[in-house]
Amino acid sequence: MPSLPLNDAAMLASVINRYLRDGEYADLGDICASFDLERGRLEEILAGGGFAYSPELNKVR
Repeated sequence: MPSLPLNDAAMLASVINRYLRDGEYADLGDICASFDLERGRLEEILAGGGFAYSPELNKVR
């Protein structure tokens, strides 16, 4: 299984958006479960780069 680039928020946002866009995962919760990550930790990493997950849009902005 591939890993997520947790040390680079911009790359992480890009990878998450690709997974969501391509339908590999339904939402951020599915990604967290699949990669065994706490959602709060993932959102913290994204926020460190100025990104946030939008459930309404189902993407990271």
